[in-house]
Amino acid sequence: MPFTLPSSRKAVQRKCIDLANEVRGLFRVFGLRLPSRVDQGSFDELVKPLVDADPDLSRALLPLLDARAMLCKTYRELDGRVKQAASRDVICLRFMAIPGVGPIAAPTFRAALDDPARFTSSRTVAAHFGLTPRRYQSSETDDPGRVSKAGDRDLPATLYAAANTMMMRSVASSEVKSWGLRLMRRKGRRRAVVADARKLAVIMHRMWADNTEFRHRPLEAAL
Repeated sequence: MPFTLPSSRKAVQRKCIDLANEVRGLFRVFGLRLPSRVDQGSFDELVKPLVDADPDLSRALLPLLDARAMLCKTYRELDGRVKQAASRDVICLRFMAIPGVGPIAAPTFRAALDDPARFTSSRTVAAHFGLTPRRYQSSETDDPGRVSKAGDRDLPATLYAAANTMMMRSVASSEVKSWGLRLMRRKGRRRAVVADARKLAVIMHRMWADNTEFRHRPLEAAL
């Protein structure tokens, strides 16, 4: 599959969000505030009537809205291409058998990893892409903290979303999900989801390297 597609999709998505935030900022200049959360698909529907009603707003914001509309159209096209490519790729289809891993997470991981032979140990994959917790340590404290900012920025967020979907939305059961839910009861939701995201990185690398399918029993050797 074209490995640059997920990166292109993400880059255009960021630009759409940047322009939406720019519009929000200009609204505040005019003393107006948009709701804190607006679905990207309904952004224009909410903003356009407000802009059309004020000539000054129109002159300042219509060019931004037009540019954002074109970017969002491009984003939707790229999103469809990524999903179509994932549905035709053997490795991506194998990854998508994992609960929570969908047609965006699978090609994003595939493109970021590129070649499983780059890593001799599956345990190092999560660390390479920044899926290791930041630690604060002293003689009395050992706090694992949040996930570090090292490595590829897109992949940790994508795997975090996949792990969250697995734990909170997916009805399919698996040992990975059960492990995460047990951890969530002890450590809280955020830490459990980050830990499950790290597990996903390890499992997906092992599946690719060994040419194996997802198994519902724990992969003790890899983890």
